[in-house]
Amino acid sequence: MYNVKSLDSNEFIDHSEILESLEEGRRLAANKDEVNRILNKAREKHGLTHREAAVLYYVEDEDVRAQIHALAREIKEHIYGRRIVMFAPLYLSDYCVNGCRYCGFHAQNKTPRRKLTMDELREEVLALEQLGHKRLLLEAGEDDRNCPIEYVTECMRTIYDTKLKNGSIRRVNVDIAATTAENYRKLKDAGLGTYILFQETYHKPTYQFMHPSGPKSNYEWHTEAMDRGMMDGGLDDVGIGALFGLYDWHYEVMGLLMHAEHLEAVVGVGPHTISFPRILPAPGVDYGMFNLVSDRDFKHLIAVTRLAVPYTGMILTTRENESFRRELLDIGMSQMSAGSCVGVGGYAHPERCANDTPQFHLSDERTPMEVLKGLVRDGYLPSFCTACYRSGRTGDRFMPLAKSGEIASVCQPNAMLTFKEYLLDYADDELKALGNTMIADELNAIPRERRREQTADYLKRLEAGERDLRF
Repeated sequence: MYNVKSLDSNEFIDHSEILESLEEGRRLAANKDEVNRILNKAREKHGLTHREAAVLYYVEDEDVRAQIHALAREIKEHIYGRRIVMFAPLYLSDYCVNGCRYCGFHAQNKTPRRKLTMDELREEVLALEQLGHKRLLLEAGEDDRNCPIEYVTECMRTIYDTKLKNGSIRRVNVDIAATTAENYRKLKDAGLGTYILFQETYHKPTYQFMHPSGPKSNYEWHTEAMDRGMMDGGLDDVGIGALFGLYDWHYEVMGLLMHAEHLEAVVGVGPHTISFPRILPAPGVDYGMFNLVSDRDFKHLIAVTRLAVPYTGMILTTRENESFRRELLDIGMSQMSAGSCVGVGGYAHPERCANDTPQFHLSDERTPMEVLKGLVRDGYLPSFCTACYRSGRTGDRFMPLAKSGEIASVCQPNAMLTFKEYLLDYADDELKALGNTMIADELNAIPRERRREQTADYLKRLEAGERDLRF
């Protein structure tokens, strides 16, 4: 039986509730009055229930879809502006004991495995800092013998301690397997930003089929991880997601929204981020068995999700190609990776992982600078900001600011300051010209005179050699 406050994942992600919601949504999608009512509610920027979102997910009329997509962009820009937060994934280890049918790291792949030594990790971090990155997402397969939690926390401390001239990693997010409350506390103590864990699929029979072996095969342990982390492990911010293509996408987005509603109900804080990876080819994976999502539907499900959870950061991965990433930025995305490597040790020494088995194959292989140029030309302000995390604006201190739109008063100037750092330390002449013009325009657009004056002063101080100024 559906119970949003239950700590049993079979009750807060209730199969019958999802089916009923989808059936009702399919029926009401033809009711123009109901669709308009839901859109009018979405315009208030307070979100939608999963049942209301189900109606919009089933809308097929192209004109109405266009309205939904335009509204998604409006809501995203109201809360987060035209800022796009930049990050890079860093793979620590490809050892894995799980048998996930969709992943190149699965245990049945008899390929050489490796993990970074601390010296190799420092090389990777220096290479990433040379690219201008300030925010990393650590990735690793699940293997408590070769990649225990103590190895992950040692890596985190090494990353924070590794500096290159003006370069430094200021926020480390972690995407590792579901674990214990004690281990979440260890991550927190090591300086964790956001803990990210994808459900992969919320459809339990599909989950069990896709995870035939290894600790990840335990659906309840995996699905209830955020509860352990936030209620007993000291985590402030968590990120969720589904791997679209494992099961019907309508079902998956219902699971995502119900998971978000559950977190709001039991800990008072919804997901800090939601990611939207789509299944891609990977070595040793039967690509023909998946429920692939078309570009049209993928774009639509992202837009409706932005209406449903307007406060959350929405992450766009390098699984999508350059042109489609540009389309998705226009309908709600607020974070994206750039210059990603999905092998172990590939930033400092690309040749080392040329023959390795990656987790999946990338679709956007542009360098970070090429990505930034594209963003600026399209009118987006790149941001390397980590100020909220380091100023304690996390969890239940961040969400009220995001939900009210007040977060823009600090995010906008902080984005400008971190982008200015990039221009001063890493950019070529073309990007400097593009970026400085954008920053000048953004400065003039700051509505509060005092904040505008403070930002102008900080920009001058950056030009004089100071770094890491923030609101």
